[in-house]
Amino acid sequence: MRLVVAIVQDYDCDRLLQEVSSAGFGATRIASTGGFLRTGNTTVFMGVEDDQVDQCVNLVRATCQARVERAPEELVLAMTEGNPAAVAEVTIGGAVVFVMVVSSFLRLERSNPRS
Repeated sequence: MRLVVAIVQDYDCDRLLQEVSSAGFGATRIASTGGFLRTGNTTVFMGVEDDQVDQCVNLVRATCQARVERAPEELVLAMTEGNPAAVAEVTIGGAVVFVMVVSSFLRLERSNPRS
């Protein structure tokens, strides 16, 4: 079993989760923040069988596209010391994907003590 962790832009997350769900994969999403523009990201965790890793990564690749955005002016001015032409546009999007071997997987369920 493998754990696929994909860090994606919030803009791409809903589309990714729809595709992942349609393909029969379960996913857990956690809101996160990071990157140069300090914009919202989402970290998506997916447990998949070894032979499903390529399919899962291809879904991430297909739904999380890179695009160019203009950085907020106050950030550009702070980073470039008055020379905004140096960093006016940045490429965002795509995804960062980690694939890790899972040595153990447990599903803990609370039993109903009144039964």
